[in-house]
Amino acid sequence: MPRNPSLVSRGEEGIWNIEKQLGIFEIIQIGRRTDIPSMCFDIAIILVILVNISITFLQTFEEMAGYAGAMGAVEFVTMAIFLVEYILRIWTADCLYPEKPYPAAVLWFGVSFNGVVDLLTLLPYFCPFFIPSGAVVFRMLRVVRILRLFRINSRYDAFHVITKVLKEKRNALVSSIFLVLVLMLASSLCMYGLEHEAQPENFSNAFSGIWWSMSTLLTVGYGDIYPITIGGRIMTIVIAFLGVGMVAIPTGIISAGFVEYYTKIKVGSYSEHEADFIALDIVGGHPYAGLLLKEVRLPQGLYPAVVLRGEDVYTPHGTLALEEGDSLLLGTVNTGRLDCRIEEVRLEKGHSWIGSRIKELDISRRVFVVMVKRGDENICPQGSTMLEEGDVVLLLEKVIANPS
Repeated sequence: MPRNPSLVSRGEEGIWNIEKQLGIFEIIQIGRRTDIPSMCFDIAIILVILVNISITFLQTFEEMAGYAGAMGAVEFVTMAIFLVEYILRIWTADCLYPEKPYPAAVLWFGVSFNGVVDLLTLLPYFCPFFIPSGAVVFRMLRVVRILRLFRINSRYDAFHVITKVLKEKRNALVSSIFLVLVLMLASSLCMYGLEHEAQPENFSNAFSGIWWSMSTLLTVGYGDIYPITIGGRIMTIVIAFLGVGMVAIPTGIISAGFVEYYTKIKVGSYSEHEADFIALDIVGGHPYAGLLLKEVRLPQGLYPAVVLRGEDVYTPHGTLALEEGDSLLLGTVNTGRLDCRIEEVRLEKGHSWIGSRIKELDISRRVFVVMVKRGDENICPQGSTMLEEGDVVLLLEKVIANPS
């Protein structure tokens, strides 16, 4: 069944609405290099974000007070664009979460990272009109707008590497931060005992020493609070040395995480079985160009072994984006003989597959959709590819026979 049964039930108009909704969804999502409309939308949104952030900075300069009207007009236009984008994302939420009904999909988008960032981008501008008393509080949230850039940056491998390393090392990082907090509290109590009588205005209680311990442990050294007794100065020397080591622990954990990650993707992990390899050249216009490896649908038994890009060799991982000119080396383990049979299914009028997405087809696990012919165009199938009347679907059926 198609994604939105409530629309399909209304006949051809419902199908047309779904196709229009899916088309807008593809445009406002992160675009691939081969998807010109979506790429143009991404570039336009980046420019709008940069203009909006620049206006936010310029409004803080007294010298720019004479241009307040012009800056306000530009800010209004950019915020209107953000509002339209947010409405479109709400409208296409069921495309982002196709397994959920529309109200649940909207709710899931609303509480997601991108949904919260988009909402907090709009609140500082529009809420002061309705809640004047909270204007100052809401305008403090304007800094959230810069987080919108993470939606675009999340397409690239570098951002995924950072988040992956932080996620893998989160337990060690939490432990190191806990040690820093314990040391900070302990040093605050010790310094209060040593310095309270000498300078009660600076160390009036144990909690007042936390500011001093933070500046000392993190080697900031503001100098607004410092010990004047011999015991306090000795304690400061000890805490300063410990602070260098404590702060270096999270840095070392993150650095080691990056080394481990890049070692894994460089060396890779291979099966002990004998393997065969075939090379697939990503030439101009190839359907794989611009896709992440995790988006490439390969028949079971094939796996991406290596990506050749000029003189560089990349061990593939899910967030590596394929580019035109790459050579994708595919491997298959020799555990048996692979017999395949290709079958064509032409979608004539009234066929049950018309209006369905490929991942919704009720087919055997041994059957794969390898290509969709639509007129003179060959479409590389993806789970979200919507089938249309007149399409010719090429199915591959495999049978694994163990060698005698």
